[in-house]
Amino acid sequence: MKKILFVLTASAAIISCSKVKDGEYLITGTATGIENGKTIILQGADPATRMPISLDTVKVENGKFEIKGKVTEPAFHSLILQGANGPIPFILETGEIKIAIDKDSIHKSKISGTYNNDEYSTFIEEMTKTQKSLIDFQKKNNDKMKQAQQAQDTAVINSLMKQYMEIQKEVGETSKKKYFTYAESHPKSFISAIIVQNLLNDPAADTKKLEGIFNSFDESLKNSATGKEIKTRFGQAKMPSVGATAPAVGSAK
Repeated sequence: MKKILFVLTASAAIISCSKVKDGEYLITGTATGIENGKTIILQGADPATRMPISLDTVKVENGKFEIKGKVTEPAFHSLILQGANGPIPFILETGEIKIAIDKDSIHKSKISGTYNNDEYSTFIEEMTKTQKSLIDFQKKNNDKMKQAQQAQDTAVINSLMKQYMEIQKEVGETSKKKYFTYAESHPKSFISAIIVQNLLNDPAADTKKLEGIFNSFDESLKNSATGKEIKTRFGQAKMPSVGATAPAVGSAK
């Protein structure tokens, strides 16, 4: 009985120590090696225009920064560090989000702390491995391609392009399989919704299969802004095209 009471008390203490309430987010960041006073901007997207908008601005103090606010549902946002060569994408959602900025390689910054951000980090690592053969080929043959272009050596250029296209096709097919596998096995992940949304842009997409995956999603994901947009697109895909002959009323199905 004492053990049970201890576990319950410990659990209550952990919950009470949380710095955020439901519907709130807290970004705690480390900015090692970045001087005091550097500006960090939290950037989102305007719901109507999809254009980037600044939501909050903070200053780096002693290698740290903190941003707190309210959020209704997961959505991609970015941190913009003054002087950095690119944004730091992450998923803004309820909870304590930890971001460790890598000032030398901004794309290597680490994001963790919440379910969707942990999933996003793992997913990106996996996709980076998938694309490694393509990146390696580019690095290995970059100088060779430049020399061939300068010498107008079409034989070498065509050979390299052919090899590149073959690797690109293989990587593309492998990536698509991993997209489907992930979305099918992660019905609660915001990444799954983004995958389905992006795959719908492919003219050759298997709409029926994607709709089946979408229907297996958690209700909270289906009812999110992204989920509603996907649902609308499925509805549009089922509408007859302009100029198509409508079936006669009462005709046999």
